[in-house]
Amino acid sequence: MLELRSVSKHFGGAEVVAGITLEVEPGSISGLIGPNGAGKTTLFNLIAGALRPSQGQIHLAGADITREAPHRRMARGLGRTFQIPRPFAEMTLIENMLTAAQGQAGEHIFANWLAPGRVGAEERANAEKAMAHLDFLGLARLAREPARILSGGQRKLLELGRVLMAEPRIILLDEPGAGVNPALLDTIIDRVAEINRRGITFLIIEHNMDLIARLCRHVFVLAAGRMLFEGAPRAAIESPEVIDAYLGTGAQ
Repeated sequence: MLELRSVSKHFGGAEVVAGITLEVEPGSISGLIGPNGAGKTTLFNLIAGALRPSQGQIHLAGADITREAPHRRMARGLGRTFQIPRPFAEMTLIENMLTAAQGQAGEHIFANWLAPGRVGAEERANAEKAMAHLDFLGLARLAREPARILSGGQRKLLELGRVLMAEPRIILLDEPGAGVNPALLDTIIDRVAEINRRGITFLIIEHNMDLIARLCRHVFVLAAGRMLFEGAPRAAIESPEVIDAYLGTGAQ
């Protein structure tokens, strides 16, 4: 589903991501872990198109997307969330959801006069889909409330819902457990697992190793911008190299 070939990113003389090669299999949930400053977010930005690599190639389902803009990648089925969600605070939850629907006829000015019936039918269908996603995420009762009232965990669920509106094939999930209370964390884990059962692939950045262990069968470990380890979560936790990367050289 996703393949990186020797991807590097330089900022001036600093190499933040160094020759990363990895593959994410269709239908899998993979983790991307590592200590702070390891290059995880930079790598997500490269995959999503917010940054362009200094070297290397990025492929999505066999297509070279290395130079494509973020919206083109989303149209191909690559969705992305952020560590700190930023919903449109004064818009309702359902309005937030509707902003992410792709290829809406009403976005073309003349369609609103030439094909109002088509535009209206499409908007109703998108509203029904948005409500179904909100119900699945446990947010339906808040659908008509402004997004500013949501807790941090609820904002993460709303952001996941917006990504689902774009009908992704793979979701880059950035620290879904950060700052979330245990009850909502269980909800997020459950919903990610259910979305995955529907056939959607995930690559997850996360520091919460319990979440990684519960969801992922495969992890990639970055340290100082380089691939340090690749394999099962349990093997990563027990790896001396990974322990040293998190706790410092010589950690016991």
